[in-house]
Amino acid sequence: MRVQGIEIPRPEKELFADGTTKGDLATYYADVARRMLPHLRDRVVSMQRFPDGVEAGGFYEKRVPGHFPDWVRRARVDTDDGSQEQVVVQDARTLAYLAGQACITPHTWLSRVERPTRPDQMVFDLDPSVDDLAAVRRATRLTGDLLGELGLPAYLKTTGSRGYHVVVPLRAELDFDEVRDVAHRVAALLARREPDLLTVEQRTSERGDRVFVDYLRNGYGQTAVPPYAVRARERPSVATPIPWDDLGRVRPDQYTVGRPRRGADPWQGMRRRATGLRRARQRLDRLEED
Repeated sequence: MRVQGIEIPRPEKELFADGTTKGDLATYYADVARRMLPHLRDRVVSMQRFPDGVEAGGFYEKRVPGHFPDWVRRARVDTDDGSQEQVVVQDARTLAYLAGQACITPHTWLSRVERPTRPDQMVFDLDPSVDDLAAVRRATRLTGDLLGELGLPAYLKTTGSRGYHVVVPLRAELDFDEVRDVAHRVAALLARREPDLLTVEQRTSERGDRVFVDYLRNGYGQTAVPPYAVRARERPSVATPIPWDDLGRVRPDQYTVGRPRRGADPWQGMRRRATGLRRARQRLDRLEED
């Protein structure tokens, strides 16, 4: 089987419990590449691979394996494991190749390779402690509302798992510590306003049934699931951008490889709304004093 000109080894290999195969995964990524690539290009990825399928367990691979072909783009970055080369997905051929390597999810950095220490996204992961869809939807809505109060554009996507991500496009001006400080302040203000619903407590044992406003992804070398990426779950659910009006209608794991979202990309043109954080910090100062 060839996808995007790439030979897919063992395309009949079932990766998911519902029977979705490696060939199905490669075909999905080829089909979605046109809308997915703007969210991947120029970003280092960490590959989440499952050679024997999701049920057998997998592993994260950051460093580019030696057998990867020369045409797969690489970028050298500093990590906790030292300087190393990691994959950068620039085209549909690379997406298909990664699928052939049983990379189900390519997790992306929040910065681009030309300015790796300056994020161009700020991410809030609304992570429910218990299965309470109404609570995580309300938490997500409140996050978007507060970002609106701060004058920040907020974009929404399902995670393909149990929660939602709210993403702010940024101009790559501040370093990760500065951006994470703002994200922490936003999350803390949310938790102060709604202490029975929201928490910034990192220890799961202390969260109770509250929704965790996870701001910790906003750090150097941290990753997030990009739009249209497949998740390693019992069925191949897909992280999907959605309009804010769909928050009350779309479950976090609603879209799948076999049933993706149709229609225009709600994140199209997102980069044109990239913003700085100076005014948002000033508004946070005032809100924290109230």
